[in-house]
Amino acid sequence: MSAAQQLRPVSAPRRRTGSRRRTPSRPTAVAPTSAAAAVAIHQGSTDRQELLCSVIGLSVKLGVTLLAGLSLVHLASAYQQRLNQHDELSAILQIEQAKLQKAQKRFDQLFITSGEQRLIREQDQWIAPNRLRVVWNEPTQTKPAPAAAKRPLISQEPSQSQAGTQPADR
Repeated sequence: MSAAQQLRPVSAPRRRTGSRRRTPSRPTAVAPTSAAAAVAIHQGSTDRQELLCSVIGLSVKLGVTLLAGLSLVHLASAYQQRLNQHDELSAILQIEQAKLQKAQKRFDQLFITSGEQRLIREQDQWIAPNRLRVVWNEPTQTKPAPAAAKRPLISQEPSQSQAGTQPADR
């Protein structure tokens, strides 16, 4: 029913003209037969829209959940790497602190009253106490020495032990 037909009072008769016929070339819209059918059609399209919105919402929730899960996996692996690096650095730090404590203790031992003697005892390159120590000093003034007093420091002639090993053509 059209809107004009619905507003017409019930008591008014309908006019029908026999000469006017609807032309079959014009398609007619299928009008719902009742209000219940119109509500059913409207509710069917509403149900489809709700289903579509539910599917879109579910896919968004699944995507966010997947993204959060992957982020947690990456964070867990990065945290494990940081812990491993921290353990390595802690071990190195403990080793270096032990070296520092040892060096500080040794330094403190050298500056006590008997530290000098302890240092001398620890050194193996020191000359033994029963040996003669030679200290070379540079002369402060240079005096020209007489020509006769000059001697070569190293002998130019072979010693007797070397004479036997030298060739005879000399």
